[in-house]
Amino acid sequence: MSERSTLAPEKVSEAVKSQVASFHRSTVDEVAGAVSRDRVVVVGMAQNPFVKKARQLLDGEGVTYTYLEYGSYLSKWKERLAIKLWAGFPTFPMVFVDGVLEGGYAELVKLRDQGRLKKQP
Repeated sequence: MSERSTLAPEKVSEAVKSQVASFHRSTVDEVAGAVSRDRVVVVGMAQNPFVKKARQLLDGEGVTYTYLEYGSYLSKWKERLAIKLWAGFPTFPMVFVDGVLEGGYAELVKLRDQGRLKKQP
C-alpha cells in the first residue's frame, strides 16, 4: 500500500502544529466520534449529487448509517477542509465502515456488490 507524501513533522514549526491541531477541532472530533461509535458513517455536504447517491444506495440496501452534513458548495468550506486534512481524502462523500475510510460513492458501490455492507454475524 502506498502512502501519500506529507511534509515531515520536523519541517513544521510548533506554532503551525498548534494551528493545525486546533483548526475546526470540534468538527473533526464530531466526525471521529461518529466513526468510532457507529458502524457506517457518511460525511457529506448539501447539493453534492454523489452524497445523495450514497445515501440513496444505503437506504435502498436497508443499511443503518449516521449522516453528518457540513454546509454546501459555498458554506462551511473550512469545516470540510479540516475533515479532508484529518482523513487525507479529497472529496465527499466520505464513507466509513467499521471505522475504516472506504472512500466515496464509487467505493460504496463496490462494497455493496461485494456484499460487505451487510452486517457481519
